[in-house]
Amino acid sequence: MNRRTPVLALAVMLATVVSPAGAVHASPTPKPTPATAKPTPTPTQSDGTLQILTYRGYAEYGGTSPKVNWTGTFEKATGCRIARLDQVQTPEEMSDRLRDRPYDVVSAGPELAGRLIADKQALPIELAKVDGYAELSKPLRDLTTSGGKVYGVPYLWGSHEFLYDASRIKAPGMDQVFASAKAALKDDPLTIADAALAAKKSGSPYELTESELDKAMEMLGRQDDRDYWGDPLDVVTGFATGRLDFAQATPYLRLLLQTAGKPVKTVPSARTTGWVDSWMLGSGANLDCAYRWLSWTASAEAQRAAAAWVGLAPANDKACKGKARRVCEAYGVGKESRIDRIDFAVSPPGDCRAEDRECTDYDAWEDRWSDLVS
Repeated sequence: MNRRTPVLALAVMLATVVSPAGAVHASPTPKPTPATAKPTPTPTQSDGTLQILTYRGYAEYGGTSPKVNWTGTFEKATGCRIARLDQVQTPEEMSDRLRDRPYDVVSAGPELAGRLIADKQALPIELAKVDGYAELSKPLRDLTTSGGKVYGVPYLWGSHEFLYDASRIKAPGMDQVFASAKAALKDDPLTIADAALAAKKSGSPYELTESELDKAMEMLGRQDDRDYWGDPLDVVTGFATGRLDFAQATPYLRLLLQTAGKPVKTVPSARTTGWVDSWMLGSGANLDCAYRWLSWTASAEAQRAAAAWVGLAPANDKACKGKARRVCEAYGVGKESRIDRIDFAVSPPGDCRAEDRECTDYDAWEDRWSDLVS
């Protein structure tokens, strides 16, 4: 699943979305697509260099363009040289890269973080060495701990909601979403947690017993013809052409669709799901520059640039100014009432194995999801 497509690129796409009536709707002002230039890799690492694995849009190297040359800014500020910057689109691609080679810092989501910790591919973080850590949202900081140790510095986060076409659907509920053949869900095993919530799961939707997992899969199996999307553009075109009545999306994608003139609204729900992407230390990291990187990415300036670029919320509330303001408003950053209704994934599914609870592990989720979408 690609949940990190740059929203500025989506804005360009939305500028050409045509409604059934034939009108072209306005969209947010498009910005340049990120440059593809990267630092020249070196065969071996030495002191003063850094090797980074991240998602596209999280750490851009734009050559001479100051708008996207965030890593160049880091190099000038710290004296560390980025020897390698590898960017991927999905957690699966990230796992493949990590099997090929080590990295100093990795921006891992819940799909990957637990495995890195369990396989001892990530080091615990000494918080005294991370400037600005205390400025990050405490609920998000609490999600990056395991065994009493901190393994991640929260960077960007997202939440889910279910959109519907208000021109055709009136006052829908979650049962109607999962019963519809004209609904699109994200192609991600963690979507099982959303189905668990729709099936009235109490407690964490990431800690499911075998019977609760069966109920969630029954909810997902109500429609054989449902779409499973990997690119947000599929949601845009689905609503534009009338192919979709419902879609799972992020709040900022909903905002972009509404700005483009599409009559989408959010299906009411007391709880929803979300995730946090955090920077982690590789097991063989060059610690001096790696800690400088963690401090830099915790800053409001760095998170503001990344949040505005990819349309995800910053972990540092002070980033919610200027170009990141609309992103923060969409997600409700700083509003406890919004954050409290989000069940964030933690090393999915939950800490079942660590706590010896009677619940299914993530391998089972992946197997059931593969059977569903194949």
